[in-house]
Amino acid sequence: MSSRENGGLVLASPGEDNVFDQVGSVSAIEKTTRHQDTPIQDTPHARRQVSLRDYVYADLIDDEDKIRMLTDPQSTYVRAGAAAMGRRMDDTIIASAFADANTGKDGGTSVSFPSGNVVAHGSAGLTLAKLIAAKQILDEGSVDPSIKRFIVVAPKQMSDLLNSTTVTSADFNTVRALVQGSVTEFCGFTFITSNRLAVNGSSHRRVIAFAQDGLKLAVGMNPTAKVDVRPDKGYATQVFYQQSIGATRMQESMVVEVPCAE
Repeated sequence: MSSRENGGLVLASPGEDNVFDQVGSVSAIEKTTRHQDTPIQDTPHARRQVSLRDYVYADLIDDEDKIRMLTDPQSTYVRAGAAAMGRRMDDTIIASAFADANTGKDGGTSVSFPSGNVVAHGSAGLTLAKLIAAKQILDEGSVDPSIKRFIVVAPKQMSDLLNSTTVTSADFNTVRALVQGSVTEFCGFTFITSNRLAVNGSSHRRVIAFAQDGLKLAVGMNPTAKVDVRPDKGYATQVFYQQSIGATRMQESMVVEVPCAE
C-alpha cells in the first residue's frame, strides 16, 4: 500500500499528542452596494488530535548465520526492517480511517465514523455499483472534486471487478488493465492494493475510499536505521529500526467505507 505517499502526510513535533487544524467551508457574500460594510463570516474551525506512538524493529545476525548463508545477509535484514516499518505505517493509516477521532481544542470530544458513509454491502463483493455509490457519498459531502481520491482494496476486490463486468462491456478492458497494473485509475479513484485491510463482524472486507485530505499521517520521527555490533550478544550484528507516527481522520465527509463480501 502506498497511501502514506499519496495521502496527507504532516511532519509533527515530537511528543505524545499533536493537533491538526480543521477548517470548514463557507460561501462568499454578494456585494450589493458601493462602500458597504465588510461582512465578517465565521469560518468553522476545529482541531483534530493525533497521538504519536513509537515503534521499533530489531533482529540479530550471528557470524554463523553468515557462514551458513554463504553471503552476508545484513542488507536483506535491513530491507526487512524497512518493510516492517512500512507495514506499521500502513496499519496506522488504515486503523484511523474508521476509528473514533478526537476533536476539539484539547481533543476531548470523540467523533465516531458516520453510518451514512457506509455503502450497503448487499452480500456482494466490489462492484461498479458500489464504486459509484462511494463516489456519490463523497460528492454529496461537498468534497472538492479537485482533491485526488483513492480507494484501498484487497486483491479479491480486483477480481470482483473483473467478474462483475462482461467481455462486451466498455468497462471490462479498463478493469483488466487496472488489474494488470497498466492503469491505476477507475471511476474517479486511484486504486491502492493492500493485504492489510481489516474485516468487520460479518467478515466483510472494509475497503476504504477517501479524498486525499481526509486522512492525515503525523510523523514525529522518520524511520531511523542503525546497524551495530552487540558485544552482549556474542558480538552479533544487530539491525535496528525505530519510528514515531500517528494518524487520524480529518473529515468524516471525506472517508467512505465499502464493505465487500469475500
